[in-house]
Amino acid sequence: MNSSSSQQKKSMIDRFLGFVEKIGNALPHPATLFAGFAFGVVILSWVFSQTGLSVQHPGTGEMITVVNLISQDGIYLMLTKLVKNFTNFAPLGVVLVAMLGIGIAEGSGLIGTLIRILVLKSPKSIITFVVVFAGVLSNTASEVGYVLLVPLSAIIFLAFGKHPLAGLAAAFAGVSGGYSANLLLGTIDPLLQGISQEAAQIIDPSYSINAACNYYFMFVSTFFIGIAGTIVTEKIVIPRLGEYKGDEVAEDIHPLTKDEKRGLLYAGIAALILTTFILVGIIPENGFLRYSEDPSNIFKSALMKGIVSWIFIIAAVCGIAYGKGSGTFKNDADIMKGMGKSMETMSSYIVLVFFAAQFVAYFKWTNLGLICAVKGAQFLETIGLDKMPLLICFIFLAALINLVMGSASAKWTLMAPVFIPMFMLVGISPELTQVAYRIGDSVTNIISPMMSYFALIVAFIQRYDKNAGIGTVIATMLPYSIAFLIVWVVLMAIWLMLGLPIGPNSPLHYIPN
Repeated sequence: MNSSSSQQKKSMIDRFLGFVEKIGNALPHPATLFAGFAFGVVILSWVFSQTGLSVQHPGTGEMITVVNLISQDGIYLMLTKLVKNFTNFAPLGVVLVAMLGIGIAEGSGLIGTLIRILVLKSPKSIITFVVVFAGVLSNTASEVGYVLLVPLSAIIFLAFGKHPLAGLAAAFAGVSGGYSANLLLGTIDPLLQGISQEAAQIIDPSYSINAACNYYFMFVSTFFIGIAGTIVTEKIVIPRLGEYKGDEVAEDIHPLTKDEKRGLLYAGIAALILTTFILVGIIPENGFLRYSEDPSNIFKSALMKGIVSWIFIIAAVCGIAYGKGSGTFKNDADIMKGMGKSMETMSSYIVLVFFAAQFVAYFKWTNLGLICAVKGAQFLETIGLDKMPLLICFIFLAALINLVMGSASAKWTLMAPVFIPMFMLVGISPELTQVAYRIGDSVTNIISPMMSYFALIVAFIQRYDKNAGIGTVIATMLPYSIAFLIVWVVLMAIWLMLGLPIGPNSPLHYIPN
């Protein structure tokens, strides 16, 4: 009876996700879709500009109106900024530069060898948890997770005899869906803290917030998100995907040869030298990798601000060292070939980014995203709920806004001046409000086409499923989004019931002086 009920439940989940995928994949090619979105924004800018739609910016008090792109100034802007929109699209340079270095490491055989070691040494039973957990940890420097761990996890799963898209999904869930959780502080912590402090000082000019204000809660969240992601992958995603029947071949799992061991030795020596170089430059307060104008701020150092450059340098240097040691690189032409091959896999992504960049730029220029965020915030402000229901509603609002605005700092810049003062007046601390925001901002990243790296994920998936589209990504990732939302809301509710601090000197309640 239980088995029959479980089977029926699974079939219902499969039918629902199949429906989501079918609807999503019925949409045009992602590049065409973004082109359509861009055109739609242009039309909507004209429509709403005629209605006189406007809102007051919660931070500056300035009246924000819709900018009409079907105007002389709008047309001039679209034509003159077309190339700049594309070349300045933030993820484009990050992905291409990182992939050049990774191409060297992959072309040398270093990545394949490391995968074989992982496969040979890691128990199959915990590989899913390892992938999800590694994804969450990579959020300290999120680009590493998107451009390296996500595609690497697909290869690892394939080597383990599992569906590669399950590995890709598990890593993506950790990297993006578990974006706020981590065992270490990341660049997002001081970024949000500064915005929160300014908003809190609207009510209390002396209020101070530290960058680690959410650290305890996010530290514990890392383990819960890792477990939740593992369960979703094993119980929903893998059974739904079934057996992989694509053209990609798993890495050959055989013991390391003498040449490969020598290559790993060379790569290890290179990694040790680079690590020493970084430590010497970053540990002393006056180290050469520190930011000269503010040496005490590690987040402004050349290590943290130049993380993409380090990905390229480390992957390239270790890849070349491995290639020389193993004999896979005979000359410089072999190195360039590896870089060129990595760019070949990026061709569809580059086409997609061209249209996505135009859409994002148009959406920003018209102020439609800003107006949507403010209108949604004003609606929630008028509901009048108790603390916990209010925070849950706030989480849902942040999650919904995340579907139309990708930048965490941009959304918080808009929402913090409204919600932090409002919540302080009902006794909710700014630090707790920031936790609620980070939950909502994280859980829908993996199903939002507005997320900066969403196009890259589509390109990765199409390597294993040529017919995959936006619907495939959303249907695959939706169970993670729902599971993470439930886990985080329950965890926050328990945290509040127990009255635990969410970070160093971070109260749950605000008591006016």
